[in-house]
Amino acid sequence: MYSVEHLRTFLAVAQLLSFTRAASQLGLAQPTVSQHVRKLEDAAGRPLLVRDTRSVALTDDGEAMADFARTIISAHERAVDYFTGSGLSGRLRFGVTDDIALTQVPTVLRDFRKLHPGIDLALTVAQGPALQRRIESGHLDIALVKAEPGEGKGRLVRRDRLIWASVPGIEVTPDRPVPLIVYQAPSLSRALAARALDAVGRRYRVTCTVQGVNGVLAAVRAGLGIAIFTHSLAPGDLAELPPGAGLPELGEIDQVLLTNPRARTEPVEALANAILSRANPMRGMGH
Repeated sequence: MYSVEHLRTFLAVAQLLSFTRAASQLGLAQPTVSQHVRKLEDAAGRPLLVRDTRSVALTDDGEAMADFARTIISAHERAVDYFTGSGLSGRLRFGVTDDIALTQVPTVLRDFRKLHPGIDLALTVAQGPALQRRIESGHLDIALVKAEPGEGKGRLVRRDRLIWASVPGIEVTPDRPVPLIVYQAPSLSRALAARALDAVGRRYRVTCTVQGVNGVLAAVRAGLGIAIFTHSLAPGDLAELPPGAGLPELGEIDQVLLTNPRARTEPVEALANAILSRANPMRGMGH
């Protein structure tokens, strides 16, 4: 009843909330993307998306369809692999930042290994700049990292906004420096925080410097200050600071896949497709 091709297209739109970006990711013309979504809505008999000239949002039925789409696509891939056999083998070196690693990445990797038992998957968890250097030096084949929108790096997995977050009750007043919890340099979130505060002339002081996401969480939960999180990765026990706190907007951040051009294409593409098909709820927590 539901075309796998149409489900893939709908899932890309649902993940990116943009027909234009979905078309670019899938390598399709935008009218084709619109046609696939329209045919899926016709098959379902219900609207799945609410769209205007500026935004795209999922309806309740669209949220349900996105969940079904992930299940159907995953089952389809398992069936294809069972009856055709995966010819993929060899070593595949994958890197991911530690905050994204706390999302559904382990589930994606577990399913990937079941689909492709001939691939020896090696995982590296590190900060984004270190992973990028490993890609460039040929020590990784593919990596999932964060990047500023418009940098043109890698393949877009999802785009999300950045937020200032703390434990409830932390006061940030204009007459006192903003207490910041940051990663060790080089760190994209650290650089973005400093840039945003400097741009509005807001004073700040670093109250804690950490190496990984668990350190950020421990420091924030201890009330040592505030930190930057990706909105969809922020844990539920932390609160986004409201506009009344007087902090500058941080803009958006991309999750992107970086690939080593010297790596074998087939295993890299197989893992990239597995990640892209499960991208929307890469949720959990929040360089």
